[in-house]
Amino acid sequence: QVLLVESGGGLVQDGGSLRLSCAAPSPYVINWFRQAPGKEREFVAQISWSGLTTNYADSVQGRFTISRDKTKNTVYLQMNSLKPEDTAVYYCAAPVIAGLTLSDPASMKYWGKGTLVTVSS
Repeated sequence: QVLLVESGGGLVQDGGSLRLSCAAPSPYVINWFRQAPGKEREFVAQISWSGLTTNYADSVQGRFTISRDKTKNTVYLQMNSLKPEDTAVYYCAAPVIAGLTLSDPASMKYWGKGTLVTVSS
């Protein structure tokens, strides 16, 4: 059983920043997804176990940065220049196979409970 725990969500103004954390065990590839009200869950970012390889959705490229601290078993999502359309519940997720780099929700086996990010205009 892989336990993932997110933290760091909250309310922020348009243009502001937040940093999300995900307590995530080794040696999994870790993904961030988000789900806005009435919308499907969508991929946000992914980081390899080494931390050397990252991938981002086009909608967050250049604004969000994913990173990991292996000494703390924690993955971070630094979110800058936030927009109201970034409002969603953010989830970290791990795939069914530790090194799997697919980024669709169906390939994830382990999910955190999510943390709410609200960006006010």
